Amino acid sequence: MVDNGEPTLLFLHGWGSSKELMRRAFAPVDGWCSLYLDLPGFGKSPNDSVLTTKDYAGIVQLFLQSLDKSSQIVVGHSFGGKVATLLQPKLLVLLSSAGIPVAKPWSVRAKIGLYKALKPFGAKWLRELFVSKDAKGMNEAMYETFKRVVDEDFSDHFASFDKDALLFWGKEDRATPLGCAQKIASLMPNSELVVMDGDHYFFLDKGEEIMKRVKERYEKL
Repeated sequence: MVDNGEPTLLFLHGWGSSKELMRRAFAPVDGWCSLYLDLPGFGKSPNDSVLTTKDYAGIVQLFLQSLDKSSQIVVGHSFGGKVATLLQPKLLVLLSSAGIPVAKPWSVRAKIGLYKALKPFGAKWLRELFVSKDAKGMNEAMYETFKRVVDEDFSDHFASFDKDALLFWGKEDRATPLGCAQKIASLMPNSELVVMDGDHYFFLDKGEEIMKRVKERYEKL
């Protein structure tokens, strides 16, 4: 944490990632109090409880309260974008956020169907063989958490967010396609969408440009 008495900027990583990815993309942010957090179950933050996205938001809020900080600006990537939205910050910054369900390709639907057909046989290797790469190697609690949050429709939460929002998206994103960004932007009354070159992790080499736009937007609030 870097605290210079300036506005608090919180970074929340996506599913299967950690604070180190966000730090790599955005640190340092000169003149701002920058917080990088491992969400429970990722990085160096263990978890053995089944959680919901709302639970994650509550945990993050407790973390901020323990530091006597408020969620003035929250930057959330993918799953972290959903958590960030629930925190209701003064300025919400979404990076290829999850929250708009995307139709699964036929191959994935077929794989899910086969897994369900074989599941009654109870072989322990089945889950690791058929599970999404986003859930491989996780303990049972995190696997159950993944099943709860992976296909959530956050449309109502996006629509009820009436503060300022900046949406940054990679035009070649396949995990959360550009259509998701356009849907979220249409739901948020005070949002701006910025499309950049790159995929789901487009922001890794665009941290400086993104932070410049964030600072410009925040100074106008």
